[in-house]
Amino acid sequence: MIATLTRPFRLLLDVARLPVASLTFDSRLHPADVLDTHRRFTRPHPKYKLFGHKQLGVALIDLRRHPTPAAYLASITGRCGAASYAGKARRRGYTLARIDRNEHIDAIHAINTSCAHRQGRPMDERYQHKPPRYEALSHFRYYGVFSKDGRLTAYCNVGRYGNFAAFSQLLGYRNNDGAMHLMVTDIVIELLQDLQAGHGPHYLMYDTFFGAKPGLRQFKTMLGFSPYRARYTLL
Repeated sequence: MIATLTRPFRLLLDVARLPVASLTFDSRLHPADVLDTHRRFTRPHPKYKLFGHKQLGVALIDLRRHPTPAAYLASITGRCGAASYAGKARRRGYTLARIDRNEHIDAIHAINTSCAHRQGRPMDERYQHKPPRYEALSHFRYYGVFSKDGRLTAYCNVGRYGNFAAFSQLLGYRNNDGAMHLMVTDIVIELLQDLQAGHGPHYLMYDTFFGAKPGLRQFKTMLGFSPYRARYTLL
């Protein structure tokens, strides 16, 4: 009984300790998708109704804290960092490139169906169907990681919503080659270069820490993501 009564207070304490990130949606980037995403992020959380769906424990990298790509890589170097895994993938011949998904429909479908379960959960039904064609949204970038023999081994979609960008999909074959670490670190480096040029987002989002399995939380932490409380505005 006491544990039940104190749980909401512990939650409020944890929330109060989270740093706050002011994230702005700019509907001029793509009115339909940006407004729809804003609605999804700010609708009531299914469990904690007082908060928005993507408000607590949002996994973010504040790109402004890393003045150079080298500074970012230094922050994820070490025993619990991702730089060594990304380096291993690079030495094995993996490379990141922007892609037109319509040139890789079969390869993407093969990745989507390569595992029946991920993070202890069955894969969503939508991943079982191969689309005849993908729509390319103007505020998105689409990336793929290729092995040294040219095989697509991972892919992700990154949307720009305002002063932040966010992963909407990030998937790859299960292996120990570090390809997923390479993909995220190289995307962060590209966004840092955009920021240095004066047109990049301030934050990169990778869903939330709350609800993620321990392995996925560790992956995000290794890559430099931290939990924040998001405060959203819409332009």
